Parts: sequence; C-alpha cells; structure tokens
Amino acid sequence: MLDILTLRIALGVVALVLLTHIYFVTYRTTRSPYSLRWSLALLFILSGSSAYLFNGTDHQLWANPLGNFLLVAGAVAVWAGARSLGERAVGPWHAIPGPLLALTAAALDSPGRHVWPGGAVFLALVALYSGLAAVEFLRLERQSWQGVRPLAGAAGLFSLFYLARCIAFMIDGPDGTVFQFVFGSEVTTVVVTAFFIFGAFSITTLSHEQVASRLRTKASRDGLTGVLNRAGFLEQAETRRSRGSGAALILADLDGYKAINDTYGHQVGDRALQAFAAACVASVRDSDLVGRYGGDEFVILLPGASFDQAERVASEISRRLRDAKPAELQLWPTVSCGVAVLNQQSFDFEHAIAAADAALYAAKSLGRDRVERAGPTPAT
Repeated sequence: MLDILTLRIALGVVALVLLTHIYFVTYRTTRSPYSLRWSLALLFILSGSSAYLFNGTDHQLWANPLGNFLLVAGAVAVWAGARSLGERAVGPWHAIPGPLLALTAAALDSPGRHVWPGGAVFLALVALYSGLAAVEFLRLERQSWQGVRPLAGAAGLFSLFYLARCIAFMIDGPDGTVFQFVFGSEVTTVVVTAFFIFGAFSITTLSHEQVASRLRTKASRDGLTGVLNRAGFLEQAETRRSRGSGAALILADLDGYKAINDTYGHQVGDRALQAFAAACVASVRDSDLVGRYGGDEFVILLPGASFDQAERVASEISRRLRDAKPAELQLWPTVSCGVAVLNQQSFDFEHAIAAADAALYAAKSLGRDRVERAGPTPAT
C-alpha cells in the first residue's frame, strides 16, 4: 500500500487538475453557482490536505486544526452546491458554524501532541454535510433533474463511510486495528479522491442544466413582481390540468389602481403591484400557482381547493394588501376577486378563466373590494 504522504500528494494533484478545469472552463463558461461551489470545495480539500503535510513538525499545532477546518468547509461547499441547483441558498449562519466547530474542537484537544485532535467532531461534521448533500441531490432527482441520482448515491455512501469512520474512531481509537485497517488515512484519501473524480464527471452537465433552468425560470417570471407571467402561469396550469385533479381558480384585480398611478406616479403604482403580488404569494400554499395575468390583474390556481377555501384565500389576500398600505399614502388599492371551481377529473381551463372573469366583473359591479363566485364550469 502507498504511504499517506504519497496519497495526499496524489489527492492534491487530482484536486488541482479538477479545480483548474472546473473553474477556468466550466465556471468561466457558464457562471453556474454549482460549479463555483465545487471549485471552492476542491480548493478547500486541496488546502486542507496540504495542511496535514505539516504533521510531525513544529507546525502541527496550527496546521492540523486548520486542516480540519478546511476539509469540513469543503463538505459544506459540496452541500451548498447541491442546494444551489434547487435555488436554495446557504447563508453564512448555515455555512460557518460547522467549520468553526471543527477548528475549535481540534484547537482544544492538544493538536501539538497528536494528529487526531477533535477527530470525532471532524468526522461527524463531514458525515453530516455529505448526508445533507445527498438529501439535496435526491430532492432534485424527484424534480426530474438528469444525472443527480448517481451523485446522491455517491454522496450518501461517502456520508455513511465517514459516519462509520466516526463510530470506529470513538470505539476503537485512532490507533486501533479496525480504524487503521478499514478507516485509516490511506483508505480515506483514496475514497475522497474517488468521490471527487466521480463528482467531476457530472459538474459540467449539471452546471449547464442549472443555467438552462435559470433561463427558463427567468422567461416564465414577471420582472416587476417576481410571480409567474401569463405564459408561465398557463404552461404550469396546463401541467396541473394534465394530472387530472380538480382546482379552484381566483382572478383578482386591484380596485383604484389607476387613481394610484394618476395621484402618486408609476413608482408608487409599482409598489402597489409588488405588495399585491406579495400578498398573493403569502396567502397560498407552495403547491399553488400565482401569476400576473395582465396589468393589475392576477390569477391564482389552488389545486384541490373548494369555493370556501378559495374565498378564504381571497379574503386573506385582501387583508394582507390592506396591512401593506404605506402610512404616508392617503390612497391605497383594494382587491376584487372572482372565483371558479373545477371539480371534474378533466377540466377546461379556458372556461374556468372566463367564468372567474365574469365573477370578477360582478364583484366590480356590486361595489368592489369583494369576492364573487362563478357558476358551474363545464368539463372538457
């Protein structure tokens, strides 16, 4: 078996080659957050492994805790990369505590006297963040992302390896036969190298897919309010219709929006639209759709909802919009809503829009700031 110094140098060479390719080719081409975070992960792994080369010297006192810090930071970067694919950010308060905990545990455990200071904490943290990355990859696999299932499996196995390593460390100790033979530094360096080589094969594909996904999202979103635009809403609503489930549909329109624009200008009018959109988004479930149908008219699809549920949502939107009124303004819009329900297993979405629009017109005619129900909506 190769000695640990040779294996760490080999890992460093592999990490450096992958880092150069991923950053200067993949990231510089795509500007994908996923490839950037993998570049950071490789940089941390390369730096952390280099720090361990000082073991057995006078510099071990600071180099070993630093190595633990950097390797845990690498695991965090892999997790952050997986989350970035699903547009799920990792803030500083999520990313910093793990590496700092590894650094502190090592610094308080006499790092100058032995090469495994804070070992149990370090191993547990790498297992934790690798497992979290596996969960994120599985989440993407359920959303039909291509190529993430093998990554989920690799990250899961890597997490289990480090968990088993942590358990063996606590039971057997760093000098025990089981730990040295099965989970020693030589075996682990080979496993880490293999994991990063395996992950590198999918980085370019997933980075391009992330960019394409962002472009599709941007094309389907309204630039001012952030909700779906008309085309994006209709496309996603058609997908829901093809699943054969009933739904409630709300067509909501601002009352007095023109007066807001005429009195305060379009900047305040835009604020009103943004507050309206925020009220809609805050009032619905994650599975519901909210779109700007045109001008100051918004449309909401509530899968599986009844008239009563849709009316409660409409009332909540109205309440939230009232609460969002700036104190310095005398005028602020209210909301009129028309509600249609599609209970059939197969429904005609165009008829639903027309029925909700007729109910919205009735709400406007009856005094505004109210919710009106549409009549029965025919099936296709």
